[in-house]
Amino acid sequence: MDVTETKAKGLKREFKIAVPAAEIEEQLANRLKELANTVTIPGFRPGKAPVSLLRKKYGPSVMGEVLEQTVNTSSKQIMSERSLRPSMQPKVEITSYEEGTDLEYTMAVEVLPNIEPVDFSTIRLERLVAKADEGEVEKALQRLADAHKSSEPVSGGRKSANGDIVVIDFTGRMDGKEFPGGKADGYSLELGSESFVPGFEEQLAGVMAGDHVVVKVTFPEHYAAAELAGKEAVFDVEVKELRHAAPASIDDELARKVGHENLTALKRSIGEEHEGQIKNLSRLKLKRALLDALAEAHDFQVPEGLLEREFDTIWKQFEAQRAADPDARDEDDAGKTEDAHKADFRAIAERRVRLGLVLSDVGHANNIHLSQEEINRALMVEVRGNPGREQAVIDHFRNTPGAMEGITAPIYEDKVVDFILEMATITEKEVSFEDLTRDPEDETGPVAPAGKTSASRKKAARKGKKGT
Repeated sequence: MDVTETKAKGLKREFKIAVPAAEIEEQLANRLKELANTVTIPGFRPGKAPVSLLRKKYGPSVMGEVLEQTVNTSSKQIMSERSLRPSMQPKVEITSYEEGTDLEYTMAVEVLPNIEPVDFSTIRLERLVAKADEGEVEKALQRLADAHKSSEPVSGGRKSANGDIVVIDFTGRMDGKEFPGGKADGYSLELGSESFVPGFEEQLAGVMAGDHVVVKVTFPEHYAAAELAGKEAVFDVEVKELRHAAPASIDDELARKVGHENLTALKRSIGEEHEGQIKNLSRLKLKRALLDALAEAHDFQVPEGLLEREFDTIWKQFEAQRAADPDARDEDDAGKTEDAHKADFRAIAERRVRLGLVLSDVGHANNIHLSQEEINRALMVEVRGNPGREQAVIDHFRNTPGAMEGITAPIYEDKVVDFILEMATITEKEVSFEDLTRDPEDETGPVAPAGKTSASRKKAARKGKKGT
């Protein structure tokens, strides 16, 4: 085999390879002999059919197999002899081949960079710790009580107010005609719940049982039902009853409704969950700090192929979220161009790829791996999360290439992170629960629900797939 390196620039390598015709012919003949033992040729016993006949009948298809195997074997040999670690599947192109001539092909491959990990003992981190907040337990109890609230008729003839439940019959019309989904009888609507079209609930404030109200609204421009989006509608509403909503009492009965023996057991469960949340948040903050330190300490060229693939993933996620919530905006995005957005996300993608390579290199160098028990446990978590589809989930992960990696990669990453944290210098700092839950990129308060603003989209991207 004749190998010529035609390009060696940065992490990119290109080769021109020629495999002698005699080697191809030898592999073809061997494969035809193997085939002779498995196929039936009329007039010949198994294994006795002449090679010339087999070549005539099966030659073209067998040659395809031989060429593919030759390219795979020779390309792996080339990378092994040169100690090249490909970052992605090499790109191979056959440039010349005719029966009886040498096989010529080119191979382009982008290799992984050589990484010199920082001395982990020089990394100094701060672990934030917080004491359990009894107030959070009380808030959780109140949320449960609100979720199990009941209602009773309002007495005294007062008018409706925010928080009340109005039982209504309504019929909606657009251009004088009723439209699908715009009619219901005996519907219980909590005022202030924002569960109806904007402006609907506000027009039912101050009504009494027996009132007839004409409600006029305009559906949002991005309403889920496209045929209604941006259009005006008129609803004839009959107020049948006015009810007062009251939270459930925080007592043993509430505890039993949510699956606990009594209120004491419920409080204990909530307290344990709260303490677990504190530990998880503390761990998350420490991991983020470690990843920031690793990103700061390592500066090497990342493979363009990996970078583009990661960027494409992030950009598609961003576009999907933007399409789902077009009105979400952030001050930082005012007047920002598409190119500026892409530049931001490309920087995020580069960080994620670089950190992924660092963690992978540390794991490989220190023989860190997942046990079969850990892999099975990860699979069982997915199975339990899909009741009724257990076997289908198992079959999916067994039969889909790369599927298991999606659920085991975060576990492996955490094992590598724990390995590094064992060597880092960590001090503890006691903070309040509110400070522990505060997003470091948001000085206005605790972490807000994801997806509300474009800034939150970028924060999610920065945290990255697998936490990097």
